Amino acid sequence: MVTTGSDIHQQERRLIIAASLLALFLGALDALVMSAAMPTIISELGGLSLYAWVYSAYFLARAVSLPVFGKLSDLFPTKTLMVVSIAVFSAASVAAGMSPSMGFLVAARVFQGIGAGGIFALVYVVLSDVSPKGQRGKTLSLASSVWGISSLIGPTLGGFIVTYFSWRWIFYINLPLGLLSLAGIGFFFRELREKPGDVDLDWAGISCFSGAVLAGLTLIMTGGREIPWASSTGIMLAVAAVILGIGFVLTERRAKNPFVDFSFFRHPGFALGNLMTFGASMAMFSLFAYAPLYLQGALSQTPMVVGYAMLSLSLGWSVGSLLMGRVVDRVGARLASITGTLFMTAGALFCLGFDMDTALLWCFFVFILIGFGMGFISLSTLLIVQDSVKKADLGMATSLHQFARTFGGTVGVGICGAVVTQRLFSGLEQGGKGVVASMSGSGGEMGSRLRESLSHMFQPEFQAQLPPQTLEVLRTAVLDGVGAAFVIVSVICSIGLILGLFLPKGTD
Repeated sequence: MVTTGSDIHQQERRLIIAASLLALFLGALDALVMSAAMPTIISELGGLSLYAWVYSAYFLARAVSLPVFGKLSDLFPTKTLMVVSIAVFSAASVAAGMSPSMGFLVAARVFQGIGAGGIFALVYVVLSDVSPKGQRGKTLSLASSVWGISSLIGPTLGGFIVTYFSWRWIFYINLPLGLLSLAGIGFFFRELREKPGDVDLDWAGISCFSGAVLAGLTLIMTGGREIPWASSTGIMLAVAAVILGIGFVLTERRAKNPFVDFSFFRHPGFALGNLMTFGASMAMFSLFAYAPLYLQGALSQTPMVVGYAMLSLSLGWSVGSLLMGRVVDRVGARLASITGTLFMTAGALFCLGFDMDTALLWCFFVFILIGFGMGFISLSTLLIVQDSVKKADLGMATSLHQFARTFGGTVGVGICGAVVTQRLFSGLEQGGKGVVASMSGSGGEMGSRLRESLSHMFQPEFQAQLPPQTLEVLRTAVLDGVGAAFVIVSVICSIGLILGLFLPKGTD
């Protein structure tokens, strides 16, 4: 028997929400604790060449599986899919903890990513399903608090586990928490939406979509670094992404039950909502990636201070979403979206005024303002997208919104990374009058290290070898490079503000 969210007993609802948020917490925490453990893992397992793929394999698998699980939740029991996702993530975590080599760890991370993709897609569907009438925004906002809590305790927890136990326990700890989440979903969640009896799954569409996303994201994430853009591998990935993308469009137009129903995008709320979250994520994750370069390279702040600054972005996001969840059903999702883009645009424009004398407290305020706006946008656009489709398509609509956020963040970091790197080295070459030559002088070791990773320029042993005037040139070049990223972020946020004005009035 299918019930509604209002039919669920309050105690049952609380347990379902708690179990769902616990599952989301596992996925959100995973990437954060990994950063603290990776040096130790490399020292024990070796395989330095696979370092980046421990992250990339997880991210790519998560990005591809997220919309797939969303579609499946519209066709098959959500409870079953949620249980499978948590079980796969937990089992893969145990396998990762038992890894005898880096290759095995990367393979385990692929399955962790598949499970996490299912969790990230289905948690928002479950929360939407169990929400009482008029409280969907409030319930969904709880998920944002999970991200804030994860960002607070993740790095510290990872360091604690590695120091006092073993790096393997950053994976093993997922098992008891995963079992607890499984119990909550398994015992208390009931199916809340009608599902079709006769399922005709669009395997061709799923395959083309997954292949195009996998090829495209791999190129964006590794292009210009592990894989040269003009290399045969880079060209093959680009060609594969284009061909599979075209194949996906052609397949979906002929499919009886398409994986992605293109008619969704005819609704202004659906199209604009996803486009706005795509742009907001481009801006937000670009700041997460490159604001630390400004703080540490141009303002000469310590890594701890940089961490606090990035925490202000995360907390602003969480607090903004929690606050919006309390009022969105009264003020309307359209107004909330416009307000969020206004906050982000104002903060991004403030970033354009950052220089080498900017007060740290001002930076914190600006980052909180931007994070606050992102909290408004991420929740309000999700509500707009969900309201643009029939309830039977809730899973696909929700997962496409999550995918737009993931894809937007990846594209933003990729574009800003290319611009920052080019402007940075151009500034060193033009303003340094031999600085690059001095850095790559005898043997060229220091220059090659710098070009391999921007982080090398902040290493004490690297900066200790540079005279004061060279350090000043370096700071100026960093400011110029990251300043270009701030310009891109400002343009993206301004476009988002304009798009928000075209949201349908009915979403108020």
